[in-house]
Amino acid sequence: MRRRIAPILLTLVVVALGITALTARPDREAPGRTADFVVLAGVAGLRWEDVDPQTTPTLWRMAQDGSIGSLSVRSAHRPTCPVDGWLTLGAGSYAAWNGSRQSGGCPPAQVTVEQPDGIGANLPDQESVVLHNQERLPWGTVPGALAESVRCSVAVGPGAAVAAARPFGRVDRYAPGLPADPAGLLGSCVLSIVDLGTVAGEDPVARATAARAADARLARVLAARPPRSLVLVAGVSDTEAPSRLHVAVADGPGWERGWLTSASTGREGYLQLVDLAPTALTALGRPMPERLFLGRPAESVGGRPADLAAAIAAPADADREAAAQRRVADWFFTLLAGAQVLLAVAVLPLLRRARRHAGPYGPEPVSPRVVAVVELLLIAAALAVPAALLADAVPWWRGDHAGVYFAGVTVLLLVAATAVVRLAPGHAATLGPLGAVAGLTTLTVGMDVLTGARLQLNGVVGYSALEGGRYAGLGTVGLGVFLAGALLSAGWLAQRVRRSWRPPVMVAVGGAAVLVVGSPYLGADPIGAIALTAGLSVAAAISAGGWLTISRLAWATMAGLALTIGFAVLDLRRPAAERGSLGRFLAAVGDGTGGLTVHRSSTANFETLVNSPLTVLALAGALLVWFALLQPWGGLMRLFGIYPAMRAAMAGTAVAAVTGGVLGGDALDVAGAAAAVVVPMAALAALRVLDHSTDRTLPDAGRQRDEGPGGTGGGSGGDTGGGPDGDGPDRPSPTGAGAGTARTPDRGAAPTAAPTPPAPRSPGPDTGAQGPTAGAAAGKRAPAGRSSTEVTAS
Repeated sequence: MRRRIAPILLTLVVVALGITALTARPDREAPGRTADFVVLAGVAGLRWEDVDPQTTPTLWRMAQDGSIGSLSVRSAHRPTCPVDGWLTLGAGSYAAWNGSRQSGGCPPAQVTVEQPDGIGANLPDQESVVLHNQERLPWGTVPGALAESVRCSVAVGPGAAVAAARPFGRVDRYAPGLPADPAGLLGSCVLSIVDLGTVAGEDPVARATAARAADARLARVLAARPPRSLVLVAGVSDTEAPSRLHVAVADGPGWERGWLTSASTGREGYLQLVDLAPTALTALGRPMPERLFLGRPAESVGGRPADLAAAIAAPADADREAAAQRRVADWFFTLLAGAQVLLAVAVLPLLRRARRHAGPYGPEPVSPRVVAVVELLLIAAALAVPAALLADAVPWWRGDHAGVYFAGVTVLLLVAATAVVRLAPGHAATLGPLGAVAGLTTLTVGMDVLTGARLQLNGVVGYSALEGGRYAGLGTVGLGVFLAGALLSAGWLAQRVRRSWRPPVMVAVGGAAVLVVGSPYLGADPIGAIALTAGLSVAAAISAGGWLTISRLAWATMAGLALTIGFAVLDLRRPAAERGSLGRFLAAVGDGTGGLTVHRSSTANFETLVNSPLTVLALAGALLVWFALLQPWGGLMRLFGIYPAMRAAMAGTAVAAVTGGVLGGDALDVAGAAAAVVVPMAALAALRVLDHSTDRTLPDAGRQRDEGPGGTGGGSGGDTGGGPDGDGPDRPSPTGAGAGTARTPDRGAAPTAAPTPPAPRSPGPDTGAQGPTAGAAAGKRAPAGRSSTEVTAS
């Protein structure tokens, strides 16, 4: 009866933990009306390094009094050229102008602005631009959505005309340049959009000259601003590849001396270009077309340094880090994938020769020194991603040779972490390195998430603010290594307790991981939490022994579905502006636009699959496991038979990683990050299990030699000697995955005869289960490579 009820109760516990994590959200008051007029002033290419008291005194004073932040200018094209940036600003969603895409840079904008009546303007190409965004791009963007949301708007300059044009091309009021006294023009409509110019190139003198001219125009705008107005200054685009972070400043009532942020970023000091349109409408107290806007209203939060120079240094430094991150991340993951593939190839002959043989006809065992070196390399490979994450605690990006500095810091941290694992108590145990690596990985990523995920933002193994996908919480790589580390840690701990306690231990450790991943305060990844719930349910179901049966798979599926449905129901009950990704998707399905989300996800999966080095890691790991480790000579099946909790942890990791990647639009990236931790540790544990595949011990002798203090199993020679209650390695079945190891008496049973001295063994086939010999073989020397401490039960 207890066995039937246990899966139900565990499923309910996992679902309850998941829903608690996903539905507990910070209390945020909806931004209210703060202005009667809004002026959006854009400068294409303006970065924080261009702002100083001498070159841009007006912008400096405005930043001193207002709120500031780093602006990510993502659009439907990369890089975001000026015309794409202006179009995205006016659409409130990712948009692109026809033909504006060009590899490596931005072509001159070909925008025709007609003035048929001298009051407004007309963009004859606007209708084709709308069709291009609606039919050929996956965002369903409607250019001109911002202008359509107000009765009247003003545009000054050609870039502003692109942002202010309605979907049919009409600009309500237009001036090709800023008048000497723009007060009348800016006060004629509640919304004004002003093109202040462009700051392009990398020449400091040219940039300073362009920034000074834009600042002079801004001074005229501020002098003529209407009463009770909000002025937003934004570096609306890039001017060449690669992308950079740009300036965002808000000045007006309620925007004093703070950091800019929004619900779309969840990070203080960061804003997206698509947030500017909803910010303007919210400040004016106008309703937003929720279905059309991807952005969320900005707000000002405290915590900014009183010294403006110190405050500006933070976004300027973030821009430098994000620019360096892109260059370094490409070669880091390429080297990691290549190193792990080479290491997998090197492990193959060791697996073939790891099993000890009973006679003189088998291959010579590999030198212990070689095995020790390979083990250290496997540990280092599994710790490479956590070491790279910690490397971002050092400002390596500030030097002239950022990649060299990052490599040096990462190697030092990797050597230190490998030494910690090597010197940790229990390293000689079969599962000792695996448990230590899993614990370090979980601790590293978990502590970063608990402290605000500062190492992942713009980090080499984190996410870049330039990509515009994530600004807070767990990234793709972080999710992969964290769920792998958490489930392996849970399996390692579960293996050390009685069999009946293993599922609760799995749920306790894995449930805490679900809370970290799914909480909006922490990981902020609902898809990852749902995927981890499914993997945890699988792991808990088979942790006490047995295989993944149809009923157990059904319980795991039910847990994932129950969590998804429960969260979806609660998410849909929130206001539209506060919904998570799942709630927004279901709302889109209800109004008939859910197909766009599915299309975007499938497109993202395909692009990630063919372009990411992590795909190589995932595929190489799968090939090594399937064609080597799971073979009779590979050792993994034997490991699974002896340590069922580890089999459960690895199966749950595979389910969670693949599910999280596919549902999150990351293809095999999550699985590749998880494989970077799991596969080296699986190979190391398999080597150790094979090395002790022919050990013969009494239960007491095995525990004393292999299990170490506490008698809880997992020793280097601990393939036998564990009792049936799960207090240590499980006794393998002669016909199961652990076949080839002599059966030992149950713990506590008195032996029928006193133990005899080590008996010589006769040559035999490499079956892995050479039994004790009698009579004729007496007096022969034990074969080379065999342990002199082996004993047999009479």
